[in-house]
Amino acid sequence: MVGESIPVETDIVVIGAGPGGYVAAIRAAQSGFDVALVEKDAYGGTCLNVGCIPSKALIAAADITHDATHAEHMGIQAELDVDFSRMVGWKNDVVKQLTGGVEKLCTANGVTLIDGTATFTSETEVQITRNGTNLGSIAFTHAVIATGSRPVELPEFPFDGEYVLSSTHALGLESLPERLLVVGAGYIGMELSTVFAKLGVDVTVVEMLDQVLPGYERDIARVVRKRAESLGINFHFGEGARGWEATGRGVRVFTESDDADRSEYEADRVVVAVGREPVTDTINLGAAGIETDDRGFIPTDKQTRTVAERIFAVGDVVGEPLLAHKASKEGEIAADVIAGEAATFDSRAIPAAVFTDPEICTVGMTEAEAEAENAGLDPVVGRMPMRASGRALTFGETDGFVRIVANGSSGTVLGAQLVCPDASELAAELALAIETEATLEDIATTVHTHPTLTEAVMEAAANARGEAVHTLNN
Repeated sequence: MVGESIPVETDIVVIGAGPGGYVAAIRAAQSGFDVALVEKDAYGGTCLNVGCIPSKALIAAADITHDATHAEHMGIQAELDVDFSRMVGWKNDVVKQLTGGVEKLCTANGVTLIDGTATFTSETEVQITRNGTNLGSIAFTHAVIATGSRPVELPEFPFDGEYVLSSTHALGLESLPERLLVVGAGYIGMELSTVFAKLGVDVTVVEMLDQVLPGYERDIARVVRKRAESLGINFHFGEGARGWEATGRGVRVFTESDDADRSEYEADRVVVAVGREPVTDTINLGAAGIETDDRGFIPTDKQTRTVAERIFAVGDVVGEPLLAHKASKEGEIAADVIAGEAATFDSRAIPAAVFTDPEICTVGMTEAEAEAENAGLDPVVGRMPMRASGRALTFGETDGFVRIVANGSSGTVLGAQLVCPDASELAAELALAIETEATLEDIATTVHTHPTLTEAVMEAAANARGEAVHTLNN
């Protein structure tokens, strides 16, 4: 029963109903435990409500808009009337369908849903409040912390939801601004910039480092930056945002370079997208005997257990990578360990996707990481440019490549980097290859459907072996 009453005691209390929390709750309930799932905002967490799902819905809509109006080379000319409010309504319906599905799955599996905020009062009890009202306490045998993360707020740019927006605010806009300034060219900033640029917004990006997508290899970032600039996005690198002021038309943002050169930019609104931080300061961890590290994350072992033996933590609160699918896997592990299984989080490779244009997906090691491993790997690299892919040509999307890194002596696949259409979908084959210790030969000799983008994976594997047919061998 959602939000009506709370149990006095339960086998497991899960704090947070995002991808880590609701998966842990369902898995534990399936193992026969009494489970209470406490959520203070919305079921599905950041991912379903204000992150992965709404952003990808808007990306899909923006792609349709842009593709329909930029297909002259295919003999197609069109003028569109974009009703952004209806687009937002459609996006909200997608979110509502998925979050409602989470609630139904939880209740169908016997999970007790509680609307409220949980805080520890000891290692075996949490207090539940709602809108400042104490609803009582729940004694538990085990607990799973899955409180997720939130956008980092800069002191000079406190979020007000009107002029200074977080990614959450940006995804909740009801109308399009004419001009948007984005602080940060990481994956969140680049995804949002691409969406709004494709919908006709004049986008400016300020980044204190010297490239988009810091942390990704430069040849990958270069492809995304080139496409973004073709969309009209203006970049200013080596500049840190220092402050802002309201103007008659919107905002004026002040920046400063390492050389103390100052600049200013005007826009209707500014989106600050400089990263995310764990939400660990709202649940009174000290009462449970748990301390965070210097970044606010909760240390856990390979079984997702904290220093408090009966309390587990999963998802963004335990550290990088901050990914929904990693959180869900950890949620499963926590529930299985509580059930007495010898489960551990020992994944060899966790894919990470960026839904820019083109998409990026990386999994496992880069060539540099394999070389630095100093374990006799002597990596070999295979590459397939998308301009040589028949399927990519039929899309008119030939920017980017698929790259595979393997152990030179054994041929075992170590990692892959993809920047191409549907990279997020293509990477699953490579993640499976890494997990199962498959070889380049295994991939290269597997018959792939033609014409498909997945052939690029096959060709990259063959290229690493010097046997590629549709691209020149190294």
